[in-house]
Amino acid sequence: MLLPHLASRLYGTPLLLARTKLDIILSVLGSRIDWPIQSELALPPPRASPSGQHMAATGIAVVPVHGSLVRRAIALDAASGLTSYGDIAAMLDAAAADPTVSGILLDIDSPGGEAGGVFELAQRIRAVDAIKPVWALACDSAFSAAYAIACAASRVFVTQTAGVGSIGVIAMHVDQSVRDAQEGYRFTAVSAGDFKNDLSPHEPIDKAALGRLQTEVDRLYGLFVDHVASMRGMQAKAIRDTQAGLFFGPDAVRSGFADSLASTEQVVSEFTTYLGARNVRGVASRVISAKALDVQSSASLVLQTNSKEIRMNPETANDPAIADPDDPTAEADQVRRKEAAPSDTTVKSPSPTPSVAPLAPLAPLTPTVNDVAISAAVHSAKAEAVAQAISIAELCQLAGQSNRIATFLTQGLSAAQVRQTLLASRAQSEEITSLIAPDAAPKSAGASGDTGALMAAVKKLTQKI
Repeated sequence: MLLPHLASRLYGTPLLLARTKLDIILSVLGSRIDWPIQSELALPPPRASPSGQHMAATGIAVVPVHGSLVRRAIALDAASGLTSYGDIAAMLDAAAADPTVSGILLDIDSPGGEAGGVFELAQRIRAVDAIKPVWALACDSAFSAAYAIACAASRVFVTQTAGVGSIGVIAMHVDQSVRDAQEGYRFTAVSAGDFKNDLSPHEPIDKAALGRLQTEVDRLYGLFVDHVASMRGMQAKAIRDTQAGLFFGPDAVRSGFADSLASTEQVVSEFTTYLGARNVRGVASRVISAKALDVQSSASLVLQTNSKEIRMNPETANDPAIADPDDPTAEADQVRRKEAAPSDTTVKSPSPTPSVAPLAPLAPLTPTVNDVAISAAVHSAKAEAVAQAISIAELCQLAGQSNRIATFLTQGLSAAQVRQTLLASRAQSEEITSLIAPDAAPKSAGASGDTGALMAAVKKLTQKI
């Protein structure tokens, strides 16, 4: 049966679970300690495909982390409100591999659960965050193991009624020996190994077994505290000082366990704006770097060619006759040297060829005017690319087509080409007539949330170059 399997994962093992939820679970299973025969439960309907758990319009994948958390799923998971770490990891990996997904939002409403597997899942979340941003929203609870998952995200939000925390470990031992005696049962364990029968529910727990269980609880507690401290950038002592307390709403932010107070809609809106600005920064950076690299490569090739010619012909630099082929006096100098040479038409016997001393090694090239010119050309190319990016962003914003900024930058179009494209697009669209009242207050340039964020992103990028 499934119920004994579930009970074995609750009793006598450390849990990262809020105490209130543990009491609820125990109250349900307590009356079934003798495991009466249960009718088979129908298998839950198949879950929706992980790839469908996202908002197509925003490119944000929503990964649900709901109910009590277990390492592995069993047939009771959907019927009893259980979610496995394996299912969460599968949805996370699917979102990371989906090219239509730009960011991942963990929608958390869980009291926690099993310790086994939660830290590995959290490390997986942090690894995915390096590829695509992962944010977490506690709506309405992210306690214990659920918070171990939430804190792995780069940002943690809570709603006004949500709570986080319960950074602690708990283990329960059930002594049902009195009930066994009342019902006429007496269990005898035959085992090898002094600790094999530790934590048996059919006899009181002894002090040595209790000490060993406490040792494991303390070990897991240390892992939990260090995990949260690392993920949130907090001091381990500050986390221990919370004594596994719960923090709700603004207190969650003040405690350092959350970054901001927001509703689901606000988080999605802020995440969408963040991802849009991030995409524009990435495209603009690639375009500007590519243009600067082209100029630098061309200039470097010219410098290498000139350097090679100088090394192959070291004497030409010192020959006044050919030092400057464009010098109009060079030919006249050659004529004067020929006239000054003594005229001797007699044939002389060839003299032995004198030994030629080996050429001294050339000194390494030092920076020249060419190097300075190349550096100036690269800087000029970067400045020109930056100016083009800002001009394109401003044109798109004025035309009300900010969503086309990234496309134009990727295509490498100039500001003039973008202007012509936008004008042609506007000529094909329906004319919109508007009336502006004379006493209407002027709208500030940063009033538009999305366009303002995109322009800020482009200008912030240009300041770094």
